[in-house]
Amino acid sequence: MIKPMVSANQKAAWVIFRHNKGAMIGLIVLCFILIMALIGPWIAPYDPAHQFNTSILVPPIWNDAGNFQYFFGTDDLGRDMLSRLLYGARLSLQLTFMVVLIAAFIGIVIGAAAAFINPTLRSLLMRIMDLLLSFPSLLLAIAIVAIIGPGLPNAIYAVVIVLVPQFVRITQSSISEELNKDYVMAAKLDGAKRLRLLTHHVWPNIIPALIVQLTFSFSTALLDIAALGFLGLGAQPPMAEWGTMLSESRAFIQFAPWTMTLPGLAIFLTVLSINLVGDGVRDALDPRLNR
Repeated sequence: MIKPMVSANQKAAWVIFRHNKGAMIGLIVLCFILIMALIGPWIAPYDPAHQFNTSILVPPIWNDAGNFQYFFGTDDLGRDMLSRLLYGARLSLQLTFMVVLIAAFIGIVIGAAAAFINPTLRSLLMRIMDLLLSFPSLLLAIAIVAIIGPGLPNAIYAVVIVLVPQFVRITQSSISEELNKDYVMAAKLDGAKRLRLLTHHVWPNIIPALIVQLTFSFSTALLDIAALGFLGLGAQPPMAEWGTMLSESRAFIQFAPWTMTLPGLAIFLTVLSINLVGDGVRDALDPRLNR
């Protein structure tokens, strides 16, 4: 029996990724953020909801009026910004991972089924997916939350719905492309059933495309969750979520800019590092670069 060739050798892919300076910088920054999110509750100096009534809008320590007791200063309610950023990292990244993994599971299952169903039903399903993909992800998420109501659970549902079509499309198109290749045709002639074709022949060769899609979906999910929180449609105060922190500090941007700059910078660095890693993964797994 003719067996499929794996599209990217793991060792060669790592060599290519390692020589991508932008991807390595992104990986280092992302690992640092993940570590801070994991150990945040243990290293945060204060409870993120605790209010120091005598320390309202204290600047960070690099400001002449700063106080070393509050490394990144405090917000308008006297809450320690460093503690809220650390707790916010954990919450924001937890939500992001949960949303992406749920969307990936649903999308991959639907996409795999679509590749084997009746062509008419597949065409109808793909047109629905294309319709959903034609809307900007944030706009579609806002529309969904506006229909089902604001709140963190509904924001999670909305972002999942927004991400599912991306995984359906990439899974269906990748499987359909593989099904037309010679090694699959040979397996069919050898009597392989659909399930075996998918698990033993097609699946190993579509994993790189799914990994790339998964990587970029993290940045999309993080931005959408933060944006919904900023608009008051996602996480609600006093939750220490980066988007909600941005929303709460809008009124103080002129005379207390750190309250908005710090969570905004956290979102920017996280999304940038994810995108840099995603670019590196895409280049490393591109078969044309690994021949």
